[in-house]
Amino acid sequence: MEQVQQTEKQNKSRFTTKTLAKVAVLSALSFVLYMWVKFPLPMLFPSFLDIQVSELPALIGGFSMGPLAGCVVIVIKCLIKMPFSTTGCVGELGDLIFGIAFVLPATLIYRKHKTKKGALIGALVGALCSVAAAVLTNWLMLIPFYAGLYGWDAILGMVSALYPGVTQQTFYGFYLTIGVIPFNILRCALVVLFTFLLYKHVSPILHM
Repeated sequence: MEQVQQTEKQNKSRFTTKTLAKVAVLSALSFVLYMWVKFPLPMLFPSFLDIQVSELPALIGGFSMGPLAGCVVIVIKCLIKMPFSTTGCVGELGDLIFGIAFVLPATLIYRKHKTKKGALIGALVGALCSVAAAVLTNWLMLIPFYAGLYGWDAILGMVSALYPGVTQQTFYGFYLTIGVIPFNILRCALVVLFTFLLYKHVSPILHM
């Protein structure tokens, strides 16, 4: 009996070590995507909004190893990025909120319904939650912070080419409805698309 318990303890330890190693690799991939693999769409969105898919490793990891693993990847990615922040870490905090709002509901749903349909429903729910979180976070935290730091004239100047005639009073109506919402829908759609294209190939490695 004692030998069986010892064996189970060793297996649990190895499993934990393997899981941590996988989370570390996925976090590193997520950071690379977050830091360097991004691009703006200046004809559609303000130039300071970059399309990036750094939630991709977190979503794949969450589907494979559970919600906690996926959320930890998001947290580590943002923590590693903070020393390189140009926004006083406020931008990274916002990305952390968007990322967890995406990965957590998606992986919770998939954990209860481990089918392709369950994964799709989870990913779509997660995407909607992430878009909603982006709207609320921009409205209540990010824009007030940047406006206080740089002033409204600078904020309006960065979006005036896309939103002619925008004022401080009309800014949120323009920016949230034709900036933040479609931008984050596109960003999340790309993450979902790449997840479904790659998961079948990556999953066997993560389940080894």
